[in-house]
Amino acid sequence: MALWMEAGSEPKTESEIADLQAISALKHSTALELKEKGNEYVKMGKKHYSDAIECYTRAINQEALSDSDNSIVYSNRAHVNLLLGNYRRALTDAQEAIKLCPTNVKAMYRAAKASLSLSLLVEAKSFSENGLEQDPDNEELKKLAKQINLVKVEHDKREAEVSKAVSEAKDLLSAIEDRGLKVGKAMFGELVGLRKPVLDKNKILHWPVLLLYAEVMSSDFIEDFCETDMFSAHLDMLSNMFSESCPPLPWDTENNYTREAVELYYEAGSGVPLSKKKILHYLLDGTSGANVESVDEEKDAIESHGSGKGSSKWVKVNEKRILCDVLKEPDFIVSGIPVFYVVSKRSSFYKEFKAGKWSLPP
Repeated sequence: MALWMEAGSEPKTESEIADLQAISALKHSTALELKEKGNEYVKMGKKHYSDAIECYTRAINQEALSDSDNSIVYSNRAHVNLLLGNYRRALTDAQEAIKLCPTNVKAMYRAAKASLSLSLLVEAKSFSENGLEQDPDNEELKKLAKQINLVKVEHDKREAEVSKAVSEAKDLLSAIEDRGLKVGKAMFGELVGLRKPVLDKNKILHWPVLLLYAEVMSSDFIEDFCETDMFSAHLDMLSNMFSESCPPLPWDTENNYTREAVELYYEAGSGVPLSKKKILHYLLDGTSGANVESVDEEKDAIESHGSGKGSSKWVKVNEKRILCDVLKEPDFIVSGIPVFYVVSKRSSFYKEFKAGKWSLPP
């Protein structure tokens, strides 16, 4: 009998040919029955989806169906996998169905739907367009194609925003590096928020600057301190607040903080300079690029270590200097944004501060 023939051998007798034809017919019939049984299981609901997949798989394994019939079975299995949320398997099955029958519109629809669920928007668009070429009046495909286009437009918009944010952050990082500035961990987040420096069209840096009144730990903020501005210009703009004709600040009961009496200081070597990668992530924080997992950049060098938090060393700022020159000082580490401390020569606190006996509260 043909059942006992060796693999690869050809039937020679009429009996062997008849046996093979009977086996082939039986396998074909079994495959069709399994296909129909799978369809019935799908109609019976979610509890029977796994049974449907098993039937479709067994039908395929019979290797007895035509390409067009096998395409339908693969497409049906793709449909069930979609219902189960097995989108990768659904896509694989739908692609196999299309390979077997390039005009299988249902398979194209399911391939498009699976691709959309996997965020493969280019592929989803391609499958939906190919399906509509085959069946221009297919309402389900039209609806899906519209959905894919809307998602793709939104995705492309987000990608453009991310790309812009990353590009701007890289430009900022380059500007910081070109100036030889050291940037440390951001401090005073509750006061500063997500404010970052800005690089204008002339490649000039504009920094948000925090002014802290060390005596009482009150604060003021300069939103736009151009790196080419002198400190005196901004203190003059704040002069109304320090003017003798204006009421003193609520905490300045002795009216010590006048324009002539105030001095600016920075804390030397405060913190540890960050690596390029960490600075870039800091600059991206709060932007569309904040969740970018990796950014093309050179391998980071090992972070250098600053003086840490020993006894504080306060360095007086010459008001006639520009911001950029002060930030370039070897012992200046930008704590996310520049921070300067305001003290008054008239205050009893002044001597304590100058002697290095005061430090930031923990």
